[in-house]
Amino acid sequence: MNISFVGLGTMGRHMAGHLIKAGHKVTVYNRDRKKTEGLDSSVLIVDSPGKAAQAADIVITMLSDDSAIKEVYLGENGIIPALQQQSGAGIVIDCSTISPETTLAIAKQLSDIGVQMLDAPVTGSEPQAKEAQLTFIVGGEKELFEKCLPLFEAMGKKAVHMGAQGTGSQTKLANNTLVAITLAGLSESIAMVRKSGIDPALFLEVVAGGGARSGMAEMKGPKMLEGDFSPQFMTRLMFKDLKLAQGLGQSLEIPLPALAAVKELFQIACNEGYGDEDMSAIIKCYEGWAKLDRK
Repeated sequence: MNISFVGLGTMGRHMAGHLIKAGHKVTVYNRDRKKTEGLDSSVLIVDSPGKAAQAADIVITMLSDDSAIKEVYLGENGIIPALQQQSGAGIVIDCSTISPETTLAIAKQLSDIGVQMLDAPVTGSEPQAKEAQLTFIVGGEKELFEKCLPLFEAMGKKAVHMGAQGTGSQTKLANNTLVAITLAGLSESIAMVRKSGIDPALFLEVVAGGGARSGMAEMKGPKMLEGDFSPQFMTRLMFKDLKLAQGLGQSLEIPLPALAAVKELFQIACNEGYGDEDMSAIIKCYEGWAKLDRK
């Protein structure tokens, strides 16, 4: 199958690599061309999203935010203007975490020119992308989801069809809300035991054996204790997602007090200069408030 992949960031590069390994003919575009270096020699590198769309049957995008999506899809050399001028991809899969409103708006404009779309954000960060262990959260037509399932299986371990267009984006924001709240709770608890003079490594053993166990404790607990804040998922990107989630809550007219509190925590972390570090760096805020030295 001819596939174009747009966005070779922390996640996208690994995802595109799995498609190459699966035997697909892959074309790529990335704004920073340096990120295309080292790809398999079979890969075609183009200089605009529009050319990527014209070179394939399916386009997959993995971008950072709504602004990047609008530029790639609607910009002068974007996907939609290119497909309006010349035939190309008939299917688009967007794996970015963006607002449901932007998802639906882009889907509508694609539909108007005869292109189908799935919104398919993922759970997992760089380690899961590297090991093809992502879970895809997919909104759109069920028949289209089933047609694209082999692609999801090449890039990840699971794909769940959530329902109509936009439900993938909505579900991803709810998921990241839970991730952030759990991570904040873990950070508070580690600060509490450290301030009490208790070995936090032993605390993580206790957590793993009871009802408080979580993916965040397993994945981020060791990074926190080791002081390894190399980014797997950056603090500023989680802050962006929490702002989107708060917007979703407002549109649904439901109170989300825990989300509001954790969003402020991530704002503080970004203001403290941790925005480009892994989201587990929020623990450094707690360490500062508790006057704990980083070991």
